[in-house]
Amino acid sequence: MLPALEAPEFPLLNAFQRDFPLAPRPFAEIGARRGLTEAQVLGAYRAALAEGVLSRIGVVFAPNVVGASTLAAMAVPPSWLEAVAGIVSERPEVNHNYEREHRINLWFVASASSQEALGAALARIAEETAIPVLALPLVEEYHIDLGFDLVSHAAPRAPQRAGAPARLDDMEKRLVAALADGFALEPAPYAALARAAGTTEGEVLATLARWLAAGVVRRIGVVLHHRKLGYTANAMAVWDVPDAEVSQAGMRLARRPEITLCYRRTRRPPDWPYNLYCMIHGRDRQEVLGQLEAIGREEGLADAPHEVLFSRRAFKQRGARYAGGESGDED
Repeated sequence: MLPALEAPEFPLLNAFQRDFPLAPRPFAEIGARRGLTEAQVLGAYRAALAEGVLSRIGVVFAPNVVGASTLAAMAVPPSWLEAVAGIVSERPEVNHNYEREHRINLWFVASASSQEALGAALARIAEETAIPVLALPLVEEYHIDLGFDLVSHAAPRAPQRAGAPARLDDMEKRLVAALADGFALEPAPYAALARAAGTTEGEVLATLARWLAAGVVRRIGVVLHHRKLGYTANAMAVWDVPDAEVSQAGMRLARRPEITLCYRRTRRPPDWPYNLYCMIHGRDRQEVLGQLEAIGREEGLADAPHEVLFSRRAFKQRGARYAGGESGDED
């Protein structure tokens, strides 16, 4: 077992990746369930944050429901990679930024309040780096959930469908902005969100519950840096599947417990002909390659053109910024 998984705070990290209490004193409620005091729970989460294992505790929105987002990629000369990655990471719209093993080697996720703002951000990156940006927007979502159990590696298996864009009032827009950095690690985090959004704690709790029930929010809970927990053999597999077959193929993949992300994205031929993606977060490269070989064989994808891109380095990982007025979660 990895040292990180032996840490005293591990049960608090693993068990509360979803279903985080929607209660005025959530850390006290967690403590009551675990035989700990509120102060002990807060201390454990603060320690995990300081160690870099915990990214944040907060809300994970469904894609393209409260704003616009896309996966994007660039083919960067290796000698330029550090500099270009720095330029990309500086953009406030960019929340994840990774090097992957491929000629197209820099992959990032960008989010903004609208498609227009998102397009402008990508154009700015291309202008500043003098390198074309491949925008690869989501077409269909089959399974997007990095809240997988770190012991059993299980995750919800029903294929997911993205909801329609939400119509937010002014208070809800302020709440989205306040949620960007996660919950304050203090006894009453929802009261802190209420102050930032100019509303009441009760309204914050009711809004989050409503968003969760409607699918605007995918989960509320602990968001982890998986690489810090030893998940360093993380592979993105892509296939070129006929458009008439890709939805069924994606839904089959989504049911497999080893897959943490699965979706269809826009092709960008001739540079990028692939339309079906999945991610496996693993600790052993050969094990992941074996899983992908089995997936191809068992799911009818063995003969489809495909590639496997392992992540090399994480340059940036944080929650998305969707709120209007700002310049703008996936490995």
